[in-house]
Amino acid sequence: MNVENYYQQLLIEHQECSSCPSPVEIVQFYKKLTGLFFQDFSTIKFSSVEQIKVYESRLKSDFSSFLVNYCKNSNEQAQGQTQKFFDEFPQILHLLNKDIEAAFQDPAAKSKREIIRSYPGFYAIMAYRIANTLLRQGIEDIPRIITEYAHSKTGIDIHPGATIGEYFFIDHGTGVVIGETTHIGNHVKIYQGVTLGALSVDKVDATVKRHPTIEDHVVIYASATILGGKTVIGQNSVVGGNVWLTRSIPPFTKVYYKAAMNLEIESEFDTYVFKDM
Repeated sequence: MNVENYYQQLLIEHQECSSCPSPVEIVQFYKKLTGLFFQDFSTIKFSSVEQIKVYESRLKSDFSSFLVNYCKNSNEQAQGQTQKFFDEFPQILHLLNKDIEAAFQDPAAKSKREIIRSYPGFYAIMAYRIANTLLRQGIEDIPRIITEYAHSKTGIDIHPGATIGEYFFIDHGTGVVIGETTHIGNHVKIYQGVTLGALSVDKVDATVKRHPTIEDHVVIYASATILGGKTVIGQNSVVGGNVWLTRSIPPFTKVYYKAAMNLEIESEFDTYVFKDM
């Protein structure tokens, strides 16, 4: 590539990205939003409901501007989309409080305030809850920027398209990956290094369910890998550390390595041993 072509390519790139939301601006907005939900993420301590409403109004104005300037919505469309998003805030906070309650069951947790301030799993889940709301409302780019910012801070990668139920807890968290079409039920707990991923990475599979389903009351221990859109982990099951699963297991099942290269499954019905996994 000669120098002239180099500069022409740079110019084309900048012109084509005229409608791209700036990650820096999106992250700044996200930080202000988390400061609305929890004072721990803000330098402002509200002293009245009126003050909260004024702050929220400014956030609405910022978000509406994103939609007008970057997403090319009309002013009317942007205001309607913004109001729809902000109308979800009580539900988002309701879910986050349930996630805090789930984390508080951790024996290491001394207070709920400690969870908000210092648990990376909670921070990543908070980003996911906000981003998922935006994605479900048809807003592009912004949700992924939010979850990738949380990913950079926590080492936890949750795609905003995943479906995650109530009382979700990620303990320690570093290295957790939750793919786009993952379905997670209620009261699920996972540890560091867990991957809920796809068996296929072919582009033709972009619109199909590629990631596993985790039913209610499942615990998945460190560095377990569960792959495939048809893989279902039945309710009230436990998946042990370092387990690699590409097949479904029934409810009330324990899966763990009993000896080198042997995977043992115990359920309330049967016991299975898989060799050379």
